[in-house]
Amino acid sequence: MGNPVFPILERIAAAGRAFEGDEIGSRESLIELGRDLIAALEIPSEFLQRSFWAEPALSAHCKFAVEVKLFQHLKNASDAGISSDDLAQKTGVDVVLLQRIMRHLIAMKIVSFFNGKFFGTALSDGLAADNYQKSIDFCYDVARPSFNGFPEFFKKTDYKLPTSLTDGPFQAAHGTQLPFFPWLVATPPHLDEFDAFMSAYRAGKANWYDPGFYPVAGRLIKGFDPSNNDVLLVDVGGGRGHDVQLFATQHASHPGKLVLQDREPVIASIQDKKKLPFESQAHDFFTPQPIKAARAYALHSILHDWGDEEGIKILESLKPALKPGYSRILLNEIVLSEEHPTIAATSMDMMMLAHFAVRERTEADWKAILTKAGLKLVKIYSYPGVAESVIEAELAVAAYVK
Repeated sequence: MGNPVFPILERIAAAGRAFEGDEIGSRESLIELGRDLIAALEIPSEFLQRSFWAEPALSAHCKFAVEVKLFQHLKNASDAGISSDDLAQKTGVDVVLLQRIMRHLIAMKIVSFFNGKFFGTALSDGLAADNYQKSIDFCYDVARPSFNGFPEFFKKTDYKLPTSLTDGPFQAAHGTQLPFFPWLVATPPHLDEFDAFMSAYRAGKANWYDPGFYPVAGRLIKGFDPSNNDVLLVDVGGGRGHDVQLFATQHASHPGKLVLQDREPVIASIQDKKKLPFESQAHDFFTPQPIKAARAYALHSILHDWGDEEGIKILESLKPALKPGYSRILLNEIVLSEEHPTIAATSMDMMMLAHFAVRERTEADWKAILTKAGLKLVKIYSYPGVAESVIEAELAVAAYVK
């Protein structure tokens, strides 16, 4: 085998040209190739130093930065920068301690230093936003202890997969017998942090109904027949309607009605329903779907919260509402690649392993549960740099052949 570095450098050059041309996915390709380059060049001692010293210290410093509003002070200083003494005064941190922490943040490319002053970067300025500040709190205080506890937890369980919502790495790390969501409700700061984390998780990424992702015009709007039902799209378990509202904005001239469904307390919490571009309806997705023969039923990150048995029940509850050859189920979910898994996909799988007794699924996994529910996979649509794909499914022929 030849030196692996040179082919990577050639691909980086090509990706750089694509990035210069503003090609979709080129930014993510450069990041991934950067990781390839580090993996090809890094020796074991450097790997240990980065993984077990530099990166844990970085996450701790980001938590520290939230506490003293460090990134906000750097952002406010703008192009003028800020000296060590002034930054120490604003944060209330000992100047020598501050300098040592700032040096590590500089080394980790989070902030910069020039002519005796500290400067924010596009990254640190972005992290100064409230939802990212709360996301750092959630990741450091809630998720990280669960990951740190993996070795001991799995050793105690003889390296078996967790199967209980009340006895997993999360419960062991936080000394609780509560499932993840009830625990969040019982610890209000963390519930707010988790909500912020979820708002930040997909920020800057394409939505499934955006141009170049799922072909809404060709697969939903074309062929829409109001004589079946005047509903174009049902957003099943769609929360307060974030997705369906953006869908309405992106496809303002869409035919038919849009309907949001979720549990009664969620629907009741929606303000100014009459002003919204969709209808709302209380519905438990484990019960039969009340809207028959809609063009499409969308479920965004619903099934990944459930095991296979529950996922099949959710799909089976939808199945009687489907019109053969017309209605579609759209699952907006991660599809794990076995050959080329991405960090975005595998890190979410680790979140599910740590905090729930469930997993992200491969294409084969998705085909299996769809088949058991009497459905067939039509096609998987993906978008560069987006963790979730759109899994389009419909009734299997055997499910409606008399």
